[in-house]
Amino acid sequence: MEKPDRIILVGPMGVGKTTIGRRVAAALDKTFVDSDQEIEKRTGVDIPLIFELEGEEGFRRRESKVIDELTRRPGIVLATGGGAVLDPVNRRHFRQRGFVVYLYASIDLLLQRTARDKKRPLLQTQDPRARLQEILVEREPLYNEIADLKVETGGRNIRKVVREIVSSF
Repeated sequence: MEKPDRIILVGPMGVGKTTIGRRVAAALDKTFVDSDQEIEKRTGVDIPLIFELEGEEGFRRRESKVIDELTRRPGIVLATGGGAVLDPVNRRHFRQRGFVVYLYASIDLLLQRTARDKKRPLLQTQDPRARLQEILVEREPLYNEIADLKVETGGRNIRKVVREIVSSF
């Protein structure tokens, strides 16, 4: 089987997929794409508003369509939304069409990074820690199932994380 031409970053919100993805793309001379930003660009509204108007189900439908298109694009580094792995079709596209990197960090660090971010509709709750733990229990097995590489981002120098991904690709 030939080597995939794209890198797909998966992992929970706040783990650094966008930040790291931009740098990996630059290092490999690839195009960086963030699926959430692509959805916002196409709809003209932000993700919290899509959640408000269409619910999570409506957002996930949009997300799956965008992911199907983006995972066909050659030469990209794709940062995905944390919940993109919930859809089995998305997972199949990730596995078949790219080199999948699962980025992870401790729950404390994820909470710290997302604490003041109001653009995280799933964390707009009384107990963000409990909600994040629920999300991780559900999604972690899915991230592991499709990962070609697992990389911890917590407390690590970004250049080292980027180097690890680039050298493994």
